[in-house]
Amino acid sequence: MSGITPSGNNTPNGDGPGHDGGGAHRATGAPIRILIVDDHPVVRDGLRGVLERDPDFTVIGEAADGAEAVELYERRPADVVLMDLRMPRMGGVEAIKRLLGGDPEARILVLTTYDTDSDVMGALAAGATGYLLKDTPREELTRAVRSASSGQSVLSPAVTGRVLGQVRKPTQGPLSDRELQVLRLIADGATNRQAAAALFISQATVKTHLLHVYEKLGVKDRAAAVSEAHKRHLFQ
Repeated sequence: MSGITPSGNNTPNGDGPGHDGGGAHRATGAPIRILIVDDHPVVRDGLRGVLERDPDFTVIGEAADGAEAVELYERRPADVVLMDLRMPRMGGVEAIKRLLGGDPEARILVLTTYDTDSDVMGALAAGATGYLLKDTPREELTRAVRSASSGQSVLSPAVTGRVLGQVRKPTQGPLSDRELQVLRLIADGATNRQAAAALFISQATVKTHLLHVYEKLGVKDRAAAVSEAHKRHLFQ
């Protein structure tokens, strides 16, 4: 049995996406059309119940996996797709790519229990409009759906922290010439003041270079940085 269970009401005018595209094409004042994609029927039922209590929303269909979501969206485009990530046949990330390939204006809001870096960054890189966890309070969920329908990015607080962590993650590239000069002086026993004087730079600049060195080498202090540099033969 197909996992797609379209709602019986609010049928769009026409069967194809050419008649009624994504969120950018919703008529002013019309309810926000939502497609729920999750492999657990109980979750789909719960989401439908929450959303349809609000007259601003109408659930136009449900899909049990990504492949069915793509098929249903092609026939009945939604303003917002609530997308789980880990599902049989086709997962959420691949479905996001397929949906956006057919309709670049599709609004896809991930709603999942998974918040690992790979899940979050994979979904956002694929083009998800937002990313929420399933423990999101009802009010936040409905507010996020409204925001997503307008094309606004929405992230749960936990996910925001992970995204910022990825953005702030230090570059694991090679040390610059100046960073290596500072580290050599430190390895020879120089203080920050002495290193600054030797290189004709400020002590603050020396500290900044050292912080970059620590980040790139994956260490937390001067001694560990010098030790790691020797292991990597950086002073040769």
